[in-house]
Amino acid sequence: MTLPRPLLLAAAGLLLSPAALPAADATAGAPDTMAWFRDAKLGIFLHWGVYSEGLGSESWAFHDGKTTYEAYMAQAATFTASNYHPEEWARLFSEAGARYAVLTSKHHDGFALWDTKLSRLNAKDASPAGRDLIGPYCDALRKEGLKVGLYFSNLDWSHPDYASVLPTGANPADPQYKNRFGYPQGRQDPEAWKRFLAFHRGQLKELETRFRPDLLWFDGDWERTDLQWGFRELREQLRQWNPTGIVNGRIGKYGDYLTPEQYIPLVPPPSAWELCATVNDSWGFQKQDHNFKSVRQVVRMLAECAGMGGNLLLDVGPRSDGTIPDEDVRVLRGLGRWTHKHAEALYGTVAGLPGGYFYGATTLNKARDTVYLFCFDRPNGQVALKGIRNEVLRVSVVGGPELVSRKIGGAEWVKMPGVLWIDVPETALDPDATVIKVELKGPLDLATEPERKP
Repeated sequence: MTLPRPLLLAAAGLLLSPAALPAADATAGAPDTMAWFRDAKLGIFLHWGVYSEGLGSESWAFHDGKTTYEAYMAQAATFTASNYHPEEWARLFSEAGARYAVLTSKHHDGFALWDTKLSRLNAKDASPAGRDLIGPYCDALRKEGLKVGLYFSNLDWSHPDYASVLPTGANPADPQYKNRFGYPQGRQDPEAWKRFLAFHRGQLKELETRFRPDLLWFDGDWERTDLQWGFRELREQLRQWNPTGIVNGRIGKYGDYLTPEQYIPLVPPPSAWELCATVNDSWGFQKQDHNFKSVRQVVRMLAECAGMGGNLLLDVGPRSDGTIPDEDVRVLRGLGRWTHKHAEALYGTVAGLPGGYFYGATTLNKARDTVYLFCFDRPNGQVALKGIRNEVLRVSVVGGPELVSRKIGGAEWVKMPGVLWIDVPETALDPDATVIKVELKGPLDLATEPERKP
């Protein structure tokens, strides 16, 4: 007979008692620390854990019944981290042009990459890796000048107290609550939920006070209400533990920025944001997934995010031994060729022109007197920029020659400028995306549609 999941973990000694949980403390509040994030534009996301042998998806494989919980967790036996060299990771990310990285400290399966004192389900105690893997990652990134991000799943499909209550007001007969990993399949137990929240806060306190991440990237908030999670109180605790850290938007309305996933927004989001997207079709390493995006496609994603004032968090999946697959490395290095060449048009810029002024992404420098035009396709001799009232001082290719340009047309009596036509010779083109720099006299004076008299 197979023991229930919580009993299996208890029998293996992988769970500790709630008595081991640390108490909260109180420190100073957090200052505004979003400036680096808005300027960063590119981060690297890493899904790494027991699933990184590449046989199936991270956590969802057992949740969705693609394999048993026991078979999934047996993969921990091959999680060796034997070729884990975080210094090489950090150099590669820097070469790609990233300014920060985010590593899965714990996914929905509950397996932690640090030597947490609150559970033995971690890389040190429950895998051949045999050690904390988060500390070396943090040290390597900081040595390379990169900001440190840690992903943390709110839910925990391995903890015996997690599947103890339904969302407030939920109907137990609703089929969406029939998964035993997420929800109780009988009587609810509010006291167990309180114990889980204490465990949840305890692990977060370990991460915040020990590793001081610049960014906490939450996930897995959908199985309970914000009130049940206590997200408002959690945000205050995070500020106490790590006043300089920022938080993504997956803790209800209490995060610092939005995180659209796998799709580029059609219009700019209303606040700071970051697109998280995979370099192929998978978050973690999967042997069968070879559907990698081209460097040109990733460049376009990055430029479109920057053009709407956001960042791209590009995901790669290391193998169980800690090596990053060659396909990922190829894309990151190709991306780095482009980002370093066009750094001035990317880092530290702000959202560019609204739609209709230029057929492509655009960014502005912070002084708003330089417009950068991203040409994703090969111009047919010229490109056009509309609606600029300023005098144009100079037009050039970033990393290339000065270009000939001239304004044609316009209606001065309604303050509508002519169209700036820019000659772009074949010799000036970049193989992934050409960036044109338009320098203006004074801050951008952008025309809008004139009022029409009846």
